[in-house]
Amino acid sequence: MNISDLRQEYLHAALDESTVASDPFVQFKRWLEEALAAELPLANAMTLATVSSAGRPSARIVLLKHLDDRGFVFFTNYESRKGRELAANRAASLLFHWIELERQVRVEGAVEKISPRESDEYFAQRPLLARHAAIASQQSTVIANRAALEKRFADIVEQCGGHPARPAHWGGYSVVPEAIEFWQGRENRLHDRLHYSRAGKGWKIERLAP
Repeated sequence: MNISDLRQEYLHAALDESTVASDPFVQFKRWLEEALAAELPLANAMTLATVSSAGRPSARIVLLKHLDDRGFVFFTNYESRKGRELAANRAASLLFHWIELERQVRVEGAVEKISPRESDEYFAQRPLLARHAAIASQQSTVIANRAALEKRFADIVEQCGGHPARPAHWGGYSVVPEAIEFWQGRENRLHDRLHYSRAGKGWKIERLAP
């Protein structure tokens, strides 16, 4: 297989200034609803990119769990690598890639923790064993082996029972956007890119070259 020979034409749709919403949150919800209607797997999956205090980037997939006028909300261990990096540098970027619809959405902004009450409410909705796992996992730390992880998990299940409380080290972040870009694949690589940036209380929309 020669990777350089892989090709795909983008013919699904177009993206035009005259038809998009003036508010990028409204536009994003439209696209997310279309991704869900198309029954795409994990349509709420997004790449989260962070930067360490030394300026080293890292990225991983997380799940969008809430969207409101403040931003894009996900949940994680605050003491994980991403949590430590966000504590040192609040700048973050998100990327949604709905390949079947030939679409991407990029979000750039800064994170802020959501309230403990909101984190408690979401934690209580999670499957019981997922709550136990959030308590048991010292995310991103080196562990001896799989058996050690499973033993710690079993111990937490026994200790916490059916009503585990949210641990202080676990909760939600909201990525508050300063810019959101919508990308629609087009024929001959002449892709549509519409870039929203904050302008006072509203948003400015600009077309970017592909």
